[in-house]
This record gives sequence, structure tokens and C-alpha cells, in this order.
Amino acid sequence: MTNLIVRQAANALQILEYFAERQRPATAAEIADDLGWPRSSTFKLVSTLAGLGYLYEPHARGGHYPSPRWLELAEKVAHGDPLPGELQRLLRDVAAETGETVAISAPAGTFAMFVAVRESRQPVRYFARVGDRVPIHASSAGRALLAQMPSEERANLYRKIDFTDYSVTTPMTPERIEADLTQAAARGYHQSNAEYTPDLAGVAMPLTLPARRLSIVVVGPTSRCLAQRPALAAILARHVNALKA
Repeated sequence: MTNLIVRQAANALQILEYFAERQRPATAAEIADDLGWPRSSTFKLVSTLAGLGYLYEPHARGGHYPSPRWLELAEKVAHGDPLPGELQRLLRDVAAETGETVAISAPAGTFAMFVAVRESRQPVRYFARVGDRVPIHASSAGRALLAQMPSEERANLYRKIDFTDYSVTTPMTPERIEADLTQAAARGYHQSNAEYTPDLAGVAMPLTLPARRLSIVVVGPTSRCLAQRPALAAILARHVNALKA
């Protein structure tokens, strides 16, 4: 039953993502065909969401579309835990100067989750979205979060991490992660090289706010960013330090 409930929740969210991409109404049959779902269960899910006010029919028999209720809820949630305006400006300014994708992350269990993203405009770039997650130990964004945790908290977290071998550069032991944190403290920034996502390199720094743990990362293709990590880190540090001043 637990797995069924999780799947139903995932499907409900996937419908929202489906409409965000589609940008027009769809019938239950169209949703089922496009997503490869059984029609019977899709009809039930669409009917449930419509009954709760999350889907409506803009035109008679023209299919369903998400109602403004989603936006109302999202605005209330965002109001309860807003990302300060200065961090939005930091994101914009670092992205403009580096020309690479920039993201602000927060801890999400054994992952770092992107809570704000500014994508590069270059044709070859790191495609990232708000809500994307990367392993907290196998990313510079994640280790910049780990660095803000007491050692005991990190030790507890290490016991929960699935040390998957994503690549030859993936840190595979708590000892290796702790060594990386020590080196980053001496260097002044955290860095990564295809530890989780192939052909990506990045630099990250902690963002210390009252009662919040956040990090900011600049990331792009290794062909462009690997050798430029010190220069990218210098740009990032200048903007972060200006924020603190």
C-alpha cells in the first residue's frame, strides 16, 4: 500500500509537470497516452484532482487544465520561506559575469536540492531546474552544505548515504569526503569534476544566513570550466563577500 500511495503522489505531480510543458488543456485519454499510463487509473486520478479543485475544464469537453489553486498554494508556501531578494540578485549577477549556470542549494536529506537556478545562455550548458537534486557528498554544492554542519551531524548523515560509484572521481568514503572538506577550507571554495554528472565541473561556496544552510554553485561543461575553476571561484567569492559586507 505504501508503494502505491507514493506512486499516486508522484503521478499527481507528474501531471502538473506535464501541463507545464504542454501549456494547453488535455483530456484524460491524451494524458494517459502521452505519459504511457493505463487509461483507467489516469481517468481516476484526473477525476480526483478535478474533484479537489486542482484541475478544471476551460472549455466544455475540451479537456482539463490546472486551476489557479496550484498557484495560490505555491505563493503561500513561498511566502512562508522566501529566498531573500539579495540572494536572487546574487544569482543573477554571478550568472551574468561567469556566463555559466548558477544555482542556490539547500539540504534535502542525503541530497542538495536546487531552490533557485539561473541557467547559462550558452548553447552547451548545464541544464538545471528548481527542485533538481544532486548527492550531497558527490557535488561541490552539496559539500558546501556539509561544511556548515557539525562533525557529529555529518557522521550521522554519512551512515545514510548510498555510496554509489557514479564515476572514477566520486568520493566513496566518509574519510574521503572529510579530506575534501579540509582541502576546500584551505582553498577557500569547494570544487567538483564529473563526480555525479559526466562532463560537468563546478565551484561552490557556503551561504550563511540566520537559521538557514544554503550554498551557491557555478557549474558548466568540463571543456570550458575545469581549468577555469579558480577564476570562477574568484568571481563567486567577490560577489559572496560583497553580500556579507
